[in-house]
Amino acid sequence: MTVNTSSLCFRNKAILAPMVRVGTLPMRLLALDYGADIVYCEELIDLKMLQCKRVVNEVLETVDFVAPNERVVFRTCETEKDSVVFQMGTADAERALAVARLVENDVAGIDVNMGCPKEYSTKGGMGAALLSNPDQIEAILTTLVQAIRKPVTCKIRILPSTEETISLVKRIEKTGVAAIAVHGRKKEERPQHPVHCDVIKAISEAVSVPVIANGGSHDFIKEYSDLQAFQQATAASAVMVARAAMWNPSIFQKEGSQPLNDVVREYIKYAVRYDNHYTNTKYCLCQMLREQLENAQGKQLHAAQSLQEICEVFEMSGFYKETSALLEAKKASLETKNQVEDDQMEDADVIKMAVKFDKREYPPQITPKMCLLEWCRKEKHPQPVYETVERPLDRLFRSVVTVAKQKYRSTFWEKSKKLTEQAAAIVCLRTLGLPEGKWSEEAGHLVSKRKRPDQELLRNGEHRDELVAESACKKLHFIPGASDASVS
Repeated sequence: MTVNTSSLCFRNKAILAPMVRVGTLPMRLLALDYGADIVYCEELIDLKMLQCKRVVNEVLETVDFVAPNERVVFRTCETEKDSVVFQMGTADAERALAVARLVENDVAGIDVNMGCPKEYSTKGGMGAALLSNPDQIEAILTTLVQAIRKPVTCKIRILPSTEETISLVKRIEKTGVAAIAVHGRKKEERPQHPVHCDVIKAISEAVSVPVIANGGSHDFIKEYSDLQAFQQATAASAVMVARAAMWNPSIFQKEGSQPLNDVVREYIKYAVRYDNHYTNTKYCLCQMLREQLENAQGKQLHAAQSLQEICEVFEMSGFYKETSALLEAKKASLETKNQVEDDQMEDADVIKMAVKFDKREYPPQITPKMCLLEWCRKEKHPQPVYETVERPLDRLFRSVVTVAKQKYRSTFWEKSKKLTEQAAAIVCLRTLGLPEGKWSEEAGHLVSKRKRPDQELLRNGEHRDELVAESACKKLHFIPGASDASVS
């Protein structure tokens, strides 16, 4: 089987490993700046990624994969497109393929993590749990290699014996992967245990596929020259660095590591520039500072609750304000541009009005959509149809409502579908000169229609059973699919 290597080459490479919470965009870009050849993202679980949608972020100039709760699960950019490998946690070939197809146009390669010993990974049959299921390993890797255009790699830990490990690696090699990363420890071993360079070397000599040596930070790698020493000790094609690179990403620099204060400031610049979440930013900084966390600056960092406060700790408030202002200006400019383009592209038959829905202006349980629905019923018109679109720039929404073959919408974008549908209904009602249910419309028609007879009966204490039965019947007449409860 032909090995799919595409544009990635794993021989004589320095690689930033995908440690949890560290392989985010700012750290990857910083590692590339200092000389890393290839960077892996943090391990991302297949089920989580399959919930995401791909969004082009024009403000940050990134591609974001966004979860339903609007959290950015994976963010990348053009700078690293030819160097970043997407690493996933998976135990299923079809899910793995679905994720790979989702991201493959935005990354340089796909990796399956089969070495993570953490419970969150192994309890789902992923990570190191896969090492005891070689059939599943073969199914996942073969499916990926045969179905996607980018190189496929995997990362494993060593098994109880060298013979077992070599046997597994040879089986993996036959799937056609572009490289195999080997962490030189067993799944129950931790960084304080010695890395088994002899096992990695035996693997390297037993297969023709490039082997990436991993696990040398604690024993070997303290500076750039140690990368070559670890590579020679393992006979590997490349060296993957995790903890040593987390402590100081400039370890990839051939001329020698930079002073930590300079590295910290460069990292913060990337974090602000790409709107990295402050908790991840703080975590990475704590890993860099380590022994300095007990001094005054370290304690201030621990107390920081935003990117702005982190910048204040390191006397970078001016940079934060300047960068934030530039991003806000860019966002405003893009919003204006998109607004103009949207207006130009809109159909001429759409009636537009600058209105917003403010719930405080309406009685409880009364909305413009309900008023419009009632009017359509009364006039024998079909039910109003709402069409909502989302703007990728800022994930805001705008709706068009069609009533009696005429379309209506607000010119404003809203933060939720419900708000923009209500605004569209208001435009329609105002255009037709109809009441929209506001408090100011003197005991609106829906309020008196729904509540006064019911309240009268309750006050008199009579016919309670009849009232309950009548209310139940009303619910049966609500139109299926309507967003708001309607009155029969």
